[in-house]
Amino acid sequence: MDNLKDHELQILFTSIERAGRDEIDPITFHEYSFQLDPLHYFYPASTVKFPAAVLSLEKLSSLNRSHLDNYQVEGDTLTYNFANTINEIFAVSDNDANNRLFEFLGSDYINSKLKSKGIKPIRISHRLSTSDAANPNTKKIEIRSKGLETITIKSNKNSNPLPLNLNQLNKGLGYIQEGQQINSPFDFSYKNYFSLQAQHEMIKRVIFPEAFKASERFNISEEKRAFLLESMHKLPREQGYDPKIYYDSYGKFLWFGDTEKNIPSHIKIYNKVGYAYGTLTDCAYIEDHKNKLSYFITATILVNKNGVFNDNKYEYDSVGIPFLAALGREIHRYEKYKKRKF
Repeated sequence: MDNLKDHELQILFTSIERAGRDEIDPITFHEYSFQLDPLHYFYPASTVKFPAAVLSLEKLSSLNRSHLDNYQVEGDTLTYNFANTINEIFAVSDNDANNRLFEFLGSDYINSKLKSKGIKPIRISHRLSTSDAANPNTKKIEIRSKGLETITIKSNKNSNPLPLNLNQLNKGLGYIQEGQQINSPFDFSYKNYFSLQAQHEMIKRVIFPEAFKASERFNISEEKRAFLLESMHKLPREQGYDPKIYYDSYGKFLWFGDTEKNIPSHIKIYNKVGYAYGTLTDCAYIEDHKNKLSYFITATILVNKNGVFNDNKYEYDSVGIPFLAALGREIHRYEKYKKRKF
């Protein structure tokens, strides 16, 4: 709190009020924010995998194909499964899984679909952690279903991105490039952008589609939506990953990020995190079944004390994750207090 400018902190919190006591009763959102600024750029990192997963399920629905179908990417000898790919995204934030869905969708499709649903500002322009990240051409995809004809999604040329028109696109004092330090700010103007507001609006539509107009919802079958929700909250150990490496809070920063202990079974966190270039972001819907609490939190913080990017010297473990964990605990504590009071 003594250094808000350098940490570029933004927080969005939504409490949920129900008209009655039953879960089927209509809800009202009460929104609160801290330093929310959609024109202030932060690098979204792996949070962009969230729309890739959701829109892939929607596109499969439009094709009358299942999330259990297999697919193959042009130039790749391996066959993949959509459900497994989406599980990899939420359980361990796999970059290759995201990039395969990027080939399936393309940046133009992602951007236009989200904007049509009122989810903005956003601009997806590249894949993640690969040599051809910014290639506008997607690869051909073949979708194979048992007993059905194979569907071919043709390669497509997407728009070349224009530089973003936002504040704080040039960050820091320098950056590392090919082993050398360049003593000038790092330019993010051609990178992905997924504003805090857009992330928050997206997860609200996924969790409570009935609270939005039909045109603002994701057109996903109930079966696919049930799978999506399960994938979002399932812990790595519940998906077969080694809990010593991928502990419960590996991809859940808010509330539990600073501990490797198991998350209590009465807590479910539906979320997607991102961390890169010193920026940590978590977009989450949290349910506490024991205390009958539920709410949304989305927050981002920059932890790059020396102002140099790409040097891998970021304060993730000493500042960023402890802050997000403490933030989650304080909000949960307040929600419990508020419920007792009223």
